[in-house]
Amino acid sequence: MKDYISKDPWKIIENGFHPEFNKITESLCALGNGKMGLRGNFAESYSGETLQGTYFAGIYYPDKTKVGWWKNGYPEFFAKVLNACNWIGLKVFIGEEELDLHKCNILSFQRVLDMRQGTLQRSCTFTTANGHEISLNTERFCSFHDDEMGALKFNINAKNFSGKIKIESYLDFDIVNEDSNYDEKFWNESKISSAEVIYNEATTKKTNFHLGLALKTRVTHGGKQIKRSSIGQKEKYISEIFEFEYTTDTEVNIQKIIAANSSFYYAQTELESRAIEKCATAFDAGFEELKNSHVNAWSKKWDQSDIQIEGDVSAQQGIRFNIFHLNQTYSGKDDRLNIGPKGFTGEKYGGSTYWDTEAYCLPFYLSTADQEVGRNLLVYRFKHLTKAIENAQKLGFENGAALYPMVTIDGEECHNEWEITFEEIHRNGAIAYAIYNYINYTGDEAYLAEFGLEVLIGISRFWTERVNWSEAKQAYVMLGVTGPNEYENNVNNNWYTNYIAKWCLKYTIECIDKVRQSESNDWQKISTKVAFSEDEPNNWNKIIEKLYFPIDEEKGIFLQQDNFLDKEIIKVADLDPKHLPINQNWSWDRILRSCYIKQADVLQGLYFFEDHFDKETIRKNFDFYEPLTVHESSLSPCVHSVLANYLDKKEKAYEMYLRTSRLDIDDYNNDTEDGLHITSMAGTWISIVEGFGGMRVKDNHLHFAPKLPQNWESLSFTINFRSALIHIKIDQKEIYLENTNLCQ
Repeated sequence: MKDYISKDPWKIIENGFHPEFNKITESLCALGNGKMGLRGNFAESYSGETLQGTYFAGIYYPDKTKVGWWKNGYPEFFAKVLNACNWIGLKVFIGEEELDLHKCNILSFQRVLDMRQGTLQRSCTFTTANGHEISLNTERFCSFHDDEMGALKFNINAKNFSGKIKIESYLDFDIVNEDSNYDEKFWNESKISSAEVIYNEATTKKTNFHLGLALKTRVTHGGKQIKRSSIGQKEKYISEIFEFEYTTDTEVNIQKIIAANSSFYYAQTELESRAIEKCATAFDAGFEELKNSHVNAWSKKWDQSDIQIEGDVSAQQGIRFNIFHLNQTYSGKDDRLNIGPKGFTGEKYGGSTYWDTEAYCLPFYLSTADQEVGRNLLVYRFKHLTKAIENAQKLGFENGAALYPMVTIDGEECHNEWEITFEEIHRNGAIAYAIYNYINYTGDEAYLAEFGLEVLIGISRFWTERVNWSEAKQAYVMLGVTGPNEYENNVNNNWYTNYIAKWCLKYTIECIDKVRQSESNDWQKISTKVAFSEDEPNNWNKIIEKLYFPIDEEKGIFLQQDNFLDKEIIKVADLDPKHLPINQNWSWDRILRSCYIKQADVLQGLYFFEDHFDKETIRKNFDFYEPLTVHESSLSPCVHSVLANYLDKKEKAYEMYLRTSRLDIDDYNNDTEDGLHITSMAGTWISIVEGFGGMRVKDNHLHFAPKLPQNWESLSFTINFRSALIHIKIDQKEIYLENTNLCQ
């Protein structure tokens, strides 16, 4: 756990440069706007530890899958969101010496992510190896107002130098992905042009996406604009070069304005002219005007999604940091896009879509954005239904059974670990639960007939084929699965998987009856399209009635899977701390044989289906399983925080909240340098609104049962519920609700 970021309600501040944590800070200070983003790396050259990363939504490469032993059904590729053109890049030469902070003596340094404004700023003073004292002030943003625009301001002041300065402002596609399986570069040069606005376009190998960026640079010295001296060009690289004589203690101001677009959105023939025209127009407007529009757009977004905590700056910084990155990652404008687990902050996990979207992210976007945003997340899955059926067919399933992928970018499974790809089938249940969650929250019953019911039928058919009858148990069983706890593989009758499968079958039957009665014409079309048999619900009901669940009557708990109590039960608190985290200190064999739980498993089911169980049942299961949970998944603390609040365990709820909200800021799991945990951030929002705020939707109405930590003076948030913006303020004594629509 790190503690070098200053506590501030609206900012992430690194006071003093910490090169040993630089990649962590680059992740924390990433910027994005739903269509593009980049890590918080320096614009100028830096030879120390860094990950230069720039990413554009929808563009990917099918990297080859690496496995030791190929098995039938394995995916042929792992989809990688690509590190793309470095557009902030500058090479700055003071005399003959290139500016590189890694080689300088730093006198003062501050890097600030301003979350209210959506900008990254840096100020520093240093001396170079040649003894030149220099001050830098930089600022940049990815426009929230126009998601095809980005801008950088870079100011230099040399205190004791006069002479030649050279500045090279570039667009560079000659970059690599940090996690490329075979050290392959993924871009081919497509087109480079130089006029008043320079342009660089490249094409992805295999997938043939075209990405084009236009750049115009303004350099002023002592208030006078410097003319461009020349153009630099090599493979996949173009630059504007400015050379001039510098006078001591005068400021050099550099402004880079870029416009970027891709064939994901436009015809390839349009890219160059569109980017150049937008860049030229924005350049004439100038950095400050672009910034004002950007800041105003962020202000509107904060009005709708901010959470205010009075009395706890650490908690306040944590939740705003999470909300900020969620809003940067996904805008909901395009139903072809989804939420990568690292967003625009890094490359781990390939930038693809996991079940996390449905289980954790959907509630945030339902409450803080227009209804269309949450709907688009579900439409994304509907559009992948054919692929989900194909994924199931590859594993031997028939009759329209659908298995949604564990990891995907285009609907095809691309996860290459067999115990996940073949066995972590509970992800299907999360897709179905998201349909229920969306309709329950929005009241949008029309979604069922339009999109949802086909998905539910495909998933239910999968469950029907996935169970088998056990003569010994005289029940249906589910064998060879991995539940949410990935520290257990190939187990039988994982309680959570069985429970969500049973619920899904029941919910699908209810939805069929609802659509059949209210939208009979739609039902006829759906039933014909999916070749529905009237016998199917009868088979589903047999499974519902006879599905097996492992239970320990004496302890009053649901067993995580068959024979869980055969394990040696030792609480995490009784382990020698040298063993933690176990995923970095134990062999996989030892982990699999242990009782330790990576994240909520049985408790995940009790969180989803809280109203199916009495409070005492939930308490017994929480008291048994939480002490065995090592929380080595970023998705673990939020669920435990919500349940702890429900059970009046205030200290545990607060502990788990701080862990989820500051997971990346404090680098709890020693992995923030790879990028941030975007889906865990949505869980942080859940732990506030559903945990401390106690918000639930029941019978088409909002319900609140708030329980604030003792050190919080108040908690305030706004939610969008069925087209009404409702502001909620909770203090230690009362709760205030205001329908802001009625107040306008």
